[in-house]
Amino acid sequence: MSDSPEQDYDPGDVAVIGISCRAPGARTKEQFWDNLVHGRESVTFLAKDEITVDETLINNPYYVRACGTLEGYDAFDPSVFGISDRMAAVMTPENRLFVESAWEALEDGGYDPDRITGEVGIYGANNPQTAALYSSPPDRVSVGPEAIEHGLAWSPDTMTSNALYYIGLTGEAVTVTTACAGFHYAVHLACQSLLLGQTDLAIAGGAMVRLPQPRGHLWEEGRILSRDGHCRPFDAGGTGAALSSGVATLLLKPLAEAVADRDHIYAVIKGSAINNNGVSAMAYGLAQPERLSACIAGAMQVGGVTPETVSMYEANGLGLPMTDQLEVHAVSMAFGKQTGTCSIGSVKSNVGHGGVVAGGFGAVKAAMALYHRTLAPTINLTDVDPDIDFPSTPFVPQREAADWEPEAGVRRAGITAIGGGGYNAHLVLEEPPAPAERAPETAGPRLATLSALDDEALADRRARLRDWLVANPGLRLDDVCFSLNLGRRAMERRWAAVVRSREELIEALSADAPRDLVTTTAAAPRVDEDSLRHDDRGIVPSGQDAPALFDVAAAWVTGRRVDFDALHRGESSHRVPLPTYPFRPRRFWRTNW
Repeated sequence: MSDSPEQDYDPGDVAVIGISCRAPGARTKEQFWDNLVHGRESVTFLAKDEITVDETLINNPYYVRACGTLEGYDAFDPSVFGISDRMAAVMTPENRLFVESAWEALEDGGYDPDRITGEVGIYGANNPQTAALYSSPPDRVSVGPEAIEHGLAWSPDTMTSNALYYIGLTGEAVTVTTACAGFHYAVHLACQSLLLGQTDLAIAGGAMVRLPQPRGHLWEEGRILSRDGHCRPFDAGGTGAALSSGVATLLLKPLAEAVADRDHIYAVIKGSAINNNGVSAMAYGLAQPERLSACIAGAMQVGGVTPETVSMYEANGLGLPMTDQLEVHAVSMAFGKQTGTCSIGSVKSNVGHGGVVAGGFGAVKAAMALYHRTLAPTINLTDVDPDIDFPSTPFVPQREAADWEPEAGVRRAGITAIGGGGYNAHLVLEEPPAPAERAPETAGPRLATLSALDDEALADRRARLRDWLVANPGLRLDDVCFSLNLGRRAMERRWAAVVRSREELIEALSADAPRDLVTTTAAAPRVDEDSLRHDDRGIVPSGQDAPALFDVAAAWVTGRRVDFDALHRGESSHRVPLPTYPFRPRRFWRTNW
């Protein structure tokens, strides 16, 4: 959204065109961002009777009854993906969450998987320990169909291939296990594949479900888990973080192609870098400032980004003085001497430590900050650690929400993730390019469509879209209809309306909509299908007038195929984010095989 001349489309730039995020206290990315910008802490402090595990520890004075719980971690809607209840119970919570999140990222970007003809790569990170704790399968002597089916559903290795298969895509599927840097590694690999031309679209993310849940942790002096459950990044009184769960995924495409395809762009990935400390660390697994600094500098170099243009740094920020001091030292070396200032913060103060998805929380925070041009506060910071010499660095702790007004004229953010075992990773994000000027929307009737697996979900979908339109008055009707008609998979129960304005669409979405605006599967009028034009993709509208569109609507809600590409051919409509599918989750849990 910057008018800076630096916004030329570099061939190495990758656009973030869809985002899905579920975190403690947030079911959507919008709720997540609202929590951050308003400084809310989403760590749950549990009563003793809420914890059904750790009976031998719960009365220990060092046992901390705090964690970042994830609502619905044990629930799933398998019907959307054609998965049986039996298979859903076999799948681990992370496998289930990831496939739903990947679906949401696609829908948020305005892409119907049935219309995608290119290669789609899916890259994701998970926690192998979760699978082990979620009832490991028996040591079978058979490798028959049942054993293979159960193994593929349960295995952490097949999380990404499960998502590719059950969403209905083809391409690459790569599951990475790089500890708490997993999300960043997935994004790095996705960008590499896109830029090499191996894939046309990419979904990258991570899923973390800590089991059992809910539970606290045992505090130990000098370790990364918090003494009181609160995370205090860069604070003299910091003692670490609580543990949390969540899932985050990004939909990615080369920037030049995203602009040409009129995609909605949240942010641009300018560069990414990964490395490992190896033998350079004092002890295996310990952080190493020189190697972390090289990783951060490498990501900026790849993207052609100079440090003085980066005005937000989202730290790994464990809230432990020793590790925070080391990280600030490392990033200061990477940035070097400069006169500009850079906001520094850590999302762990809000949601705790999300393990393999921790970097995902930070990346979504940065993308939303760039998109909204707002810096979210780091909470629980009351007494800045005097051993972190911030005045001698470019970094200023972000203690309050603020408009993001960069000194360099362009908004850029760096996001660091550090994983046990010596893993380092860094992403550099930039604000989206300024949208090209558009002609005013042309007057005339338009067709809007929605569908779901059942009438209850369809009603929910209508209500969500109506609320979204009311809350976002700047959305154009042509963009909304384009995104609905081409960006959602057609399901059994359908709704369609022919409207001339946003206001008419809002009225049509209401429960008591006028019958002359709306048609549904449950009350579809008869249509002489033989009188309608067809091509090899389905029914083609005979015109753009209301009666012609209503004939198409009536045919579509009864299950007929419609060539929506033909309907929108020649338009300059853009994809815009709209509410994603309202999953109907049910609890699935397996305790034995």
